[in-house]
Amino acid sequence: MIELDEKDRGLLLALREDATLNAGTLGRRLGLSQPAAWRRIKRLHENGVISGQRLELDAEKLGFGVTVFLGVKLATKGQVSLEDFERAVTAIPEVQTVEHVLGMYDYRLRVTARDIPDFERVLRRRIMTLPGVGNVDANVLLSEERRPGPL
Repeated sequence: MIELDEKDRGLLLALREDATLNAGTLGRRLGLSQPAAWRRIKRLHENGVISGQRLELDAEKLGFGVTVFLGVKLATKGQVSLEDFERAVTAIPEVQTVEHVLGMYDYRLRVTARDIPDFERVLRRRIMTLPGVGNVDANVLLSEERRPGPL
């Protein structure tokens, strides 16, 4: 585990909001020189605290108006390995996230589709045919509020 000071935390908070900020801008915000900010960012990358950058896309503007969370309980854990299920489900482009969870279900999936008929097609033809799938429970996303905050 890496030791973080207030300047490091400030860099992380600023980069979380806008990962395109350069070291000069970040340094000015935090009272650091550009080289000092750059060295800190480099150290955070090298230590795995920052593990990449993401581009956030607006799914609705791209024609994907429905998001559904699926709880998947595997029926045949002994006959089908978790790796077989994970390999198969991650190959489905509409499945945005695959989370192996503890509780009522074995997996939680985030599925994005153009509309409800498109989701039904994905569910029937792709997800329900995956190896080992037993029970599936669906929750349609009505709205999503992002609540930024520290880890």
